[in-house]
Amino acid sequence: MSRIRGKDTSIEKTVRSYLFVRGFRFRKNDKRYPGHPDIVLPKYRTIVFVNGCFWHMHEGCESFHMPKSNVEFWTAKLTRNRDRDRRQHEQLRQMGWRVIDVWECELRGDAREPRLERLAREIAEGTDVDDNARDDENQP
Repeated sequence: MSRIRGKDTSIEKTVRSYLFVRGFRFRKNDKRYPGHPDIVLPKYRTIVFVNGCFWHMHEGCESFHMPKSNVEFWTAKLTRNRDRDRRQHEQLRQMGWRVIDVWECELRGDAREPRLERLAREIAEGTDVDDNARDDENQP
């Protein structure tokens, strides 16, 4: 596990590169915020976490499978990761930040470009659209 990277992973680099080319300026791995977010966009009051499906226990994802050996250890570890993520996201929201998660599985194959375009839209629209108004739009 010592070779597992905590920052500057290939998926993080992909997302950062896409955002930078489109004119977004950001800080990376900022330690001033809970969870040391992968991407902080102060102008847009938005934080982006780029998560690996396994390490962050992406629910409903084909890429996430609980290991078959040492199940007790892995269940406890991955559950702690997921719970910590939820706590940190809530802390950031209470601080007035919008939090966006980008999952590893969303950046594979043909799904990559649409997901990155949607991310750019979510970030850009975040400054103009009130969060409550956006939630109302998504209601049936």
